[in-house]
Amino acid sequence: MKVIVLGSGVIGLTSAWYLNQAGCDVTVIDRQSRSAQETSFANAGQISYGYSSPWAAPGIPLKAIRWLIEKHAPLKIKPSLSPDLLLWSSQMLHQCTLERYRINKARMLHISLHSRKCLEKLNEEHQINYQGRSLGTLQVFRTEKQLKAVEKDISLLKESDTRYQVFDRSECLKQEPGLANMQGTLAGGLYLPDDQTGDCYLFCQQLQSMAQKAGVTFMFGTHVQKLNLDKRNIHSVETSQGNLTADKFIVALGSYSKRLLAPLGIDLPIYPVKGYSLTLPVISDEHAPHSTIMDESYKVAVTRFNNRIRVAGTAELAGFDPSLPEKRLSTLNHVVSNLFPNGTDLSKAEYWSGFRPMTPDGTPIIGQTSIENLYTNTGHGTLGWTMACGSADILTQMMTQPPSSQYKHLNLHRYTDKINEHSHI
Repeated sequence: MKVIVLGSGVIGLTSAWYLNQAGCDVTVIDRQSRSAQETSFANAGQISYGYSSPWAAPGIPLKAIRWLIEKHAPLKIKPSLSPDLLLWSSQMLHQCTLERYRINKARMLHISLHSRKCLEKLNEEHQINYQGRSLGTLQVFRTEKQLKAVEKDISLLKESDTRYQVFDRSECLKQEPGLANMQGTLAGGLYLPDDQTGDCYLFCQQLQSMAQKAGVTFMFGTHVQKLNLDKRNIHSVETSQGNLTADKFIVALGSYSKRLLAPLGIDLPIYPVKGYSLTLPVISDEHAPHSTIMDESYKVAVTRFNNRIRVAGTAELAGFDPSLPEKRLSTLNHVVSNLFPNGTDLSKAEYWSGFRPMTPDGTPIIGQTSIENLYTNTGHGTLGWTMACGSADILTQMMTQPPSSQYKHLNLHRYTDKINEHSHI
């Protein structure tokens, strides 16, 4: 079976790898010069299985109103009458009930925990070096209210057999001694020991090389212009290098997937939630993080690589605006300076922004569309690398094995099929 994968970020790349390993003839098309040049380039560096949660949750609508006037709020909204933003926002608000939160988080945890097994196997077989660490994630709370609110997540972690520990202040400092500066302002933390860290870009470069050696064809510097439909099937993809044919096609273009599929009458409920990151050198190991710290107050992650720290966060609803405004970057500067004032050198920070493809319910859209030979693997939001291997393996099962309803709740039809919408894993 010949398959064309559109996009070579971490999602498209892992999709190509798993399909190749299943015996498919795979071609990957990307407009960039190599893999992971866009949203996967400088993400948070987290592989956060236990932290897989939908943004749509009870209480978020009221918090969003308050965040509009806070200087360092985790969510920023650029005033707009964009139909896409208004529709996506209304769909997300619909998901902000406890019932929907539990269903969506359970689905996300299922993909993430499957992804953990897939990545572990991949690393066992190929020993990929991406400055990875397996020291867990520590979610820190500055108030007792935050600590109390995490109880709803803990119940779901128990149900999914995800390991966790609730830490008091002293246990947080024992786990991450570099937080000593925060001793008087921490209420406690949630520790997820099975979470991992690493540089997603390094991971992708090595996986690209592995895939090429295994026979995957990469067409870089090639722009995807449109999909050509013949009755109920896609017969070719029109690119800057000409028309290319295949048996099946996968759209893994992140936030740009929506634009490509719209002319076919396929409406992906995905919005480009803009995120920011900075990367800076470690100047004192004693005063720097050992793994990932997730600051619950600001929704900012601080992640350790070998001799670098990646700080990532802020969700901005501003369409495809690539700018790096100082007022957004100031939040990242504030958090890392507050948590680790003596561990880093802000004067050497490298800044970046990317568009995270977010669905209203937080769960990616994986599977067959209304067009028989057209599939999607997109909408992973902030958890692209966390879910990448598992999503790719699930998609490969869908495309190479007999039809099954096992993963029906992950495809686009869950937004219109009411029975499917309310089903659990």
